[in-house]
Amino acid sequence: MARLVVVTPNPAVDVTYRVARQVVGETVRVQEVQRRPGGKGLNVARVLRALGRDALAVQPLGGAAGAWVAAQLAAEGLPAEVVEVAGETRTTVAVVDGAAHPTLYAEPGPVLLAAELERLVDAVARACRPGDQLVVSGSLPPGADERTVAGLVAAGRSAGAAVVVDTSGAALAAACRAGADVVMPNTEEALATTGAPDLATAVAGLLDLGAGQVVVSRGADGLLSVARSGERCEQPAVPAVAGNPTGAGDAATAGFTAALDAGAGTADALRWAAVCGAAAVLQPVAGVVDAAELVELERRLPAPPTGAPRHPLPLPVAAPPPGHRRPRRTPPDTDPQEPSS
Repeated sequence: MARLVVVTPNPAVDVTYRVARQVVGETVRVQEVQRRPGGKGLNVARVLRALGRDALAVQPLGGAAGAWVAAQLAAEGLPAEVVEVAGETRTTVAVVDGAAHPTLYAEPGPVLLAAELERLVDAVARACRPGDQLVVSGSLPPGADERTVAGLVAAGRSAGAAVVVDTSGAALAAACRAGADVVMPNTEEALATTGAPDLATAVAGLLDLGAGQVVVSRGADGLLSVARSGERCEQPAVPAVAGNPTGAGDAATAGFTAALDAGAGTADALRWAAVCGAAAVLQPVAGVVDAAELVELERRLPAPPTGAPRHPLPLPVAAPPPGHRRPRRTPPDTDPQEPSS
């Protein structure tokens, strides 16, 4: 049976501080603290599990922080393959106040030695099998470069897996050149990576580099997919959603990948990416969606064109009845285009 393998090249201990108001240059009292294993790939893996999909999380971990992450993943019951490294796993801090866009402080992470990076690529090669989907998500740790991303993509493709990459900058370009089946930047990442003056030119540039398909998160403007085959699809964002956008892109990646794994086409996969991203915005921390909210959020989207295929995403919970409303969280309007962390 095909499975999903998710790589987090630069995992972290994610700390979320909730404060009354973010103020620079003053003492700010923290009202609530949450700590959890983090990094974009681990966020993707958690959302996949919430959608009823088993995923193997592969990541390098080191030091006391890395041991804590490994123990927490085991306690969560999230299958994990740990590549032990000498450096200390990093910490990221998100400051959330319900009034402004969250502020994210992201440590660079430990410097990984060449042998450690090789072990990471080897772990991915062993984990992937024909028909699997490999997701590579997040920033690279110090010591890694474009060759690391190319090696991860090649490991997945050589094993017969389809490869989805969500990263930015030189790593994104390297993933395209290595032949990633799908790359999933946001608008800013696509523009910055290619130096293009507009999104259409940026997407064309990523395809020219070698990506099979480019899926762009455009925040409130929804999602855009363009494939080398010429197929083009657009998906509006779910309306009237406000909250914490940290991790919304990771949830969208999970929704898109899970839908493809279930046999959906691009249009339906984009629809579920939009729904999962919106569900993540409603949560106080990254890497969480409430599956019971997904059906209600999907109902807010325009109906697919008449005659278009419709592939419902199987969920691990019963759908709420029509008219069901969960308590709405109403911090400021947000744009779910968080950086690759």
